[in-house]
Amino acid sequence: MALDGCCNGDDFTVGSFFSIKTTLGDEFQGQVITFDAHSNILILQEGSKSGPRRNIRLLKANYIKEFSFLGHGEDPIDLKKCYLDINTLRAREELAIRQAETDAERIGVGVTSEAQSIFDALSKTLPVRWDKSVIVVMNEVRVSNPYLPESVTGGTPAANDRVKKVLELERKRLQVRGGGQ
Repeated sequence: MALDGCCNGDDFTVGSFFSIKTTLGDEFQGQVITFDAHSNILILQEGSKSGPRRNIRLLKANYIKEFSFLGHGEDPIDLKKCYLDINTLRAREELAIRQAETDAERIGVGVTSEAQSIFDALSKTLPVRWDKSVIVVMNEVRVSNPYLPESVTGGTPAANDRVKKVLELERKRLQVRGGGQ
């Protein structure tokens, strides 16, 4: 069946198998899990296999170019056959939370975009963290506002010189980028 845009939700009853061609050139077979008429999204389980691992596809019905009905099967969401590995889900959640916390720590609070750019440049080659508005490099060198080479304090002379060099290069890069705008 060819489509002229949107589909009728009645075409996609739960459990039905379809062969689908999308406007993007994808061709696949799947079983309807549900169709949300409000968002016009069809949720399909690809293939005809069931089991603990399933490939689920969310497809905006507007992107369906052609489809053909292949038959009707059991409800694809049989709660007796569904298995959720809670430990794996919790581990993924913990990992995502830790990553989000790590990402949040890398964003300076109350600092300029220039300060954040300098932090980001330093973080590419050196371990850095924020201490309020001060950039702490290698847990010993501190770079304070206005984030100039003269603002670098602490640490060994070698570490201090390295931070100053990266800082000078980043400042030059920022000036070139700022001058081109």
